[in-house]
Amino acid sequence: MSHLSTSSPETESFISQSNKTTVIPINDSNNSIIISDEKFERLLDRIKNSNETTKSQIANPGALGLAGFALTTFILSVFNAGEYLINIKLEPVVLPVALFYGGLAQLLAGMWEFKLNNIFGATAFTSYGAFWMSFAGYVHIILPKLKHIANIKKATGLFLLAWFIFTLIMNIAASKISKFLFTLFTILTITFLLLAIGNLSNSSLIINIGGWCGIITAFIAWYGCAAIVINSAFKKSLLPLGLYA
Repeated sequence: MSHLSTSSPETESFISQSNKTTVIPINDSNNSIIISDEKFERLLDRIKNSNETTKSQIANPGALGLAGFALTTFILSVFNAGEYLINIKLEPVVLPVALFYGGLAQLLAGMWEFKLNNIFGATAFTSYGAFWMSFAGYVHIILPKLKHIANIKKATGLFLLAWFIFTLIMNIAASKISKFLFTLFTILTITFLLLAIGNLSNSSLIINIGGWCGIITAFIAWYGCAAIVINSAFKKSLLPLGLYA
């Protein structure tokens, strides 16, 4: 059975009032299948239950993706916020977290979002997972080779500017999904913009402000992670996400 149709002229009425049967036409064929209404309803229920069972086999990967993003963003943003918070020489602690948690974990979350047919989640988690992986590679492999070049921060600024553009696109899409995502991506967009401007203009003050925006972004992402996990555990909406209909 490829599809159900009620517009075919050959079968203007699929349900017989006297016999209570349903006629299912076979696509590209003059043949049809006649079954009772009761069996037809049971068939629809089995298809529905089968789809629900398939979906239930995959847990919501959103909590993992948000957790990886939040934690990695928090650690890096503390360093961006200024040396009065932590010694900048300790910044390499970000690299393994960016590679494995912010990077690999988010990338996997994005793959599972593809399985759930969630275009936004798949694009966001996969992209930002790749962002953290590329950031770790840039800082550990590429940046040391550029230290002898003047205005080295312009390279970092260009890197962040490109991600600002992508985040702006995601922010527009987030405005139609939920209040939580729109808030998260709005602050994240501002964070990338400030960090890009700060590096391109070599302004420590703007970078510090961007760092504080990044810390706020991290806590918003942690809230989303907590909402998904806690709401799932308690089987009720204790932490609202403001989903749009």
